[in-house]
Amino acid sequence: MVRFGVVGYGYWGPNMVRNCAEAAGSQIAWVCDLNPDHLKVASTRYPAIRTTTNYRELLDAKDVDAVIIATPVHSHFDLAMAALRAGKHVLVEKPITRTSDQALLLLEEAKKRNLVLMVDHTFCYTEAVRHIRGMVQSGELGDVFYYDSIRVNLGLFQHDVDVTWDLAVHDLSILDFVLDRRPVQVSASGSIHVAGSPANIAYLTLFFDDATIAHVNVNWLAPVKIRRTLIGGSKRMIIYDELEPDAKVKIYDKGVAFTDNKDQIFQLLVGYRTGDMVAPQIRNTEALRTEIEHFVACVSSGDTPLTDGRMGLNVVRILEAATRSMAGRGHPVDI
Repeated sequence: MVRFGVVGYGYWGPNMVRNCAEAAGSQIAWVCDLNPDHLKVASTRYPAIRTTTNYRELLDAKDVDAVIIATPVHSHFDLAMAALRAGKHVLVEKPITRTSDQALLLLEEAKKRNLVLMVDHTFCYTEAVRHIRGMVQSGELGDVFYYDSIRVNLGLFQHDVDVTWDLAVHDLSILDFVLDRRPVQVSASGSIHVAGSPANIAYLTLFFDDATIAHVNVNWLAPVKIRRTLIGGSKRMIIYDELEPDAKVKIYDKGVAFTDNKDQIFQLLVGYRTGDMVAPQIRNTEALRTEIEHFVACVSSGDTPLTDGRMGLNVVRILEAATRSMAGRGHPVDI
């Protein structure tokens, strides 16, 4: 049994606490938040837990094996480092830290103390994304040509991070998980439409060391919520719509075949292949429950999580490069 202390009971924290209370092999022991009203709500829902506004009291508790950090990004490093130094396993909300240097320090501390450090890249635990990863890894899609995503909605505006660190981080973790390789360069552009706030619209283009390319469109000013991704391969193509109630993943047996015949090269002949569309049955399980149970298993066995600190570091490095590129109005930046 892994006993959890959750830090932050605002937007995402209640979801973490609920899943810790219900997931197999876990128990919620403590909740920490600076707002006493939040703690009253937590105590009402879970009368057996202990609450505090003092983080050190949670870290000193003997009945806490692991700490979940669900607080604003700027606080992640200090809270996670303190938890690791207190001998606690750590699951931290995305992104892992504000800088790659901070992420590296957390990785080193966790390794030195033989503790599990995991990042809450929730989409990697959805059945849909895991199915897509299986198709890519098995070669069913063929060579991956592109990843094209639109992730937009109206709000929620963040004060300490821009829209890339809030929304694009999801696609960057999905890319890392599905493709299992890293981009080498990023070009990003964005704009600020609310005075005093970070960029609320951004477009990221990610380049790999081959012909694969990825594009991510994120926006806090869209009139509707859209979560749709196209993945094109040489054998098959995928549409992944997170908001679809049933057919979240649609697989198209469509593609193109390019000729390399020297006699035809100047005619630019392309052969098109059109086949069926299949929507596989995807289990509608809660990703966060799967994630918590995976974290518990890793704490118990010592295995490396799917979304470990190394993935968190990879994502932050891309976000840092995107931030520099955006400041240069889209000038490509090496990662």
